[in-house]
Amino acid sequence: MVWSLLIALLLLLLLQSQLCVCLRGSSSSSSSSSSSSSQNTTLQRLPGAIIIGVRKGGTRALLEMLNLHPDVEVAKAEVHYFNVEDHYQRGLSWYRSQMPLSFPGQLTVEKTPGYFSSLQAPPRVWAMDPAMRLLLIVRDPAQRLVSDYTQVLHNRVTRNKPYQPLEELLLRDGHIEPSYKAVQRSLYHQHLARWLEVFPLDQVHVVDGDALIRDPFLELRRAERFLHLPPRISPNNFYFNSTKGFYCLQAAGQDKCLDESKGRPHAPLSPQALRKLCRYFRTPNKLFFEMVGRAFSWC
Repeated sequence: MVWSLLIALLLLLLLQSQLCVCLRGSSSSSSSSSSSSSQNTTLQRLPGAIIIGVRKGGTRALLEMLNLHPDVEVAKAEVHYFNVEDHYQRGLSWYRSQMPLSFPGQLTVEKTPGYFSSLQAPPRVWAMDPAMRLLLIVRDPAQRLVSDYTQVLHNRVTRNKPYQPLEELLLRDGHIEPSYKAVQRSLYHQHLARWLEVFPLDQVHVVDGDALIRDPFLELRRAERFLHLPPRISPNNFYFNSTKGFYCLQAAGQDKCLDESKGRPHAPLSPQALRKLCRYFRTPNKLFFEMVGRAFSWC
């Protein structure tokens, strides 16, 4: 009788130990499965880098080229979160909802060139993320101004609305009109100074927009290093389209060129007016070069 009880007790202890082993295995498997699932989950994440400008500097081209990288996902449309009050009041949940789906480890990039000249944008971006990486693509400010005017003119013409000739807006009594918004947007040193009040210079990467047109690969390699991305973009991702007159992109057997607004012929500007514009920007350009520790071959 006693032996029967002892044997029954031993059997119960053995069954209990086997049950614990099974439960631990099940828990470990479930945890591993959950971890694996979380690593493969796509979510809308806040950006880790923002292209802040400049308008008509090549921001769309830069965004599309960065999107060639497998570790990058980009917001397709300009969000204008930090520079449009109505958008900003909707909060970060709304801003996040404008972002693309991405995997853990991927970098989300947003571009809104209106941020660069915005008074509110720098402190608002810093408040969201003091470690934000900022990309600023610049080009010859005189050519940027003409391109800026050309875009506005095209938009007005397509809506059958009149618009003044460029020189009427640009000049007053033979001198550059400083209140003309296209002139103000080209004063890079003034706008960058506001960003550097809240962000250190090493969090701002300046992209040469003119060089991006001539040789996209070298500028993209510099951007990869700044963004701490492994080098995945190669010269094979670019080919020159002689019909359009600029580089197009290719990846995974597919070609992509920027839309017809890119490379649009500029509105006319007399050589005399262009020389005045170049002289006007000479000192502002020098101040910008000193701020970024780099010089550009501008007029």
